[in-house]
Amino acid sequence: MRGFSSPVLLLTICAATAAAQPVASPPDFSSGGISWNGIGGGDLLAVPGSPPPVSQDPRYKYTPNNLGAQPTYRISDITNPNLKQWAKDVMKKDNDEVLAGKIAYTARSACKPGGVPGFITLGGGALYFVQSPKEVTMIFDGNAETRHIYLNVPHAANPRPSWYGDSIGHYEGDTLVVDTIAMNDKSFIDAYRTPHTNKIHVTERWRLVENGQKLDVVATIDDPDTFNKPWQASRQYRVGRNRPLEENICAENNNNLFDYGTPTAKAPDF
Repeated sequence: MRGFSSPVLLLTICAATAAAQPVASPPDFSSGGISWNGIGGGDLLAVPGSPPPVSQDPRYKYTPNNLGAQPTYRISDITNPNLKQWAKDVMKKDNDEVLAGKIAYTARSACKPGGVPGFITLGGGALYFVQSPKEVTMIFDGNAETRHIYLNVPHAANPRPSWYGDSIGHYEGDTLVVDTIAMNDKSFIDAYRTPHTNKIHVTERWRLVENGQKLDVVATIDDPDTFNKPWQASRQYRVGRNRPLEENICAENNNNLFDYGTPTAKAPDF
């Protein structure tokens, strides 16, 4: 009969057409040894429609150490309505101590792991990616801080809490999606020393933008014991230099002038 098509024939044609379509390649964050330099000094940026991240207390001016003026420390704005009271109390105590003269160290200055999402706020260095079919490795050259994201697998059955937790990922078209659980509570959320509990759950979406000249990440942070609602924040990186990853040992000479809280062994291990 004219105009009649067999369902079996249509399914066969559709299957053949789908098979003929080119499979999208995952985004290449590491081509040619590219390094990525963070934009914005390590601050997390607000995402429209989401509760905002913690920012600088407007009563105190923050001056970074690369402007030729006397640098100051970040003082967190604890009026952020998304913070639970215990977190505000901890941050107020920290603010008061810093304003009284204490060093307001960050993970970078103290040579400690950044945690997640703290890893994406590490400043003063470059970020590298190593991609394989089973794993994506992110390396920040300062102290060679390293994260391992295992692709297309479930979370470990009973992951042990750690600085960088248990991270699994997969590609969704041009985006690397990373899901991280099982972090300890020793790291900070951001450069404002916002604490968190071991219930924190972070999802990141990494993708290239502006014809590959920038790298964009949007993180969703959910910690019901620290925040009233899950929230999102973003950060961008620009293409840096094509150079090999160099050794950068954070703790070397880092205690000469100030005590940044750098972990130091009291006895040799040999």
